[in-house]
Amino acid sequence: MHQAIAILDSGVGGLTVAKEVMRQLPQEEIVYFGDTGRAPYGPRAPDEVLKFTEQIVEYLLQFQPKMIVIACNTATAIALKHVRSQVNIPVVGVIQPGSRAAIKATKTGMIGVIGTENTVTSGAYPRALQELNPDTSVVSLACPALVPLVEKRLYRSDMARTVVSQSLQPLLNSPIDCLILGCTHYPFLAQMIAETVGPRVSIISSADETAREISTLLHHRGQLETSGKVPVHRFFCSGDPETFQAIALEWLGEQIKVSPVFWQMTRLSR
Repeated sequence: MHQAIAILDSGVGGLTVAKEVMRQLPQEEIVYFGDTGRAPYGPRAPDEVLKFTEQIVEYLLQFQPKMIVIACNTATAIALKHVRSQVNIPVVGVIQPGSRAAIKATKTGMIGVIGTENTVTSGAYPRALQELNPDTSVVSLACPALVPLVEKRLYRSDMARTVVSQSLQPLLNSPIDCLILGCTHYPFLAQMIAETVGPRVSIISSADETAREISTLLHHRGQLETSGKVPVHRFFCSGDPETFQAIALEWLGEQIKVSPVFWQMTRLSR
């Protein structure tokens, strides 16, 4: 039976992972859910993030996917372990793959991480990095102003350049030699981030390594799609589908259809 890879995110950020999956695994079908109506997750209480993630997973399970990818660093930090305990298919997060990529890239062991408030507060990246190499030094910085720029489709604006520059100021005197984009929205701003931190700092996105992990897992389980059929991807969002569609067209380079989902559940307070 043909089964899709389910990808979820707080909004459009997970499209950075979806794009890499589409590039590395062009025969695989994707069913994507972006919770744009309740983004960003970064400033929310952890119990809200957990509840929202559970709700999206429940929605995606109706499509009988062969794997779930939590393409959101905040949700990975808070909900990955719980979701894995609740479903009987593989669940992949983005923190371990991003950490592996940084360990491969660093020459000095000095690694920077930028992310949402929840991701940074969780300490998930320092734990993952130091499990891989106990000698790693990690400098973490919360950048709450960046996700809204992406969700509002302002990631190419002069305002975005200013906000990125201001947000990263605390890192500029740090001796890091690579910087993990610890939020899947941040690759939309990668060029501005790279210009701000300078050429001595390598920019690490988890998308490439996450797609490799997906490929490895599916190969190991004998579930790689080999039918040769052209995949039909499905996209859902809880907010404005037109904005989502416009961002997806710019990022993925192809026109997609986005179906809006209106939750019956009352939104929890911010």
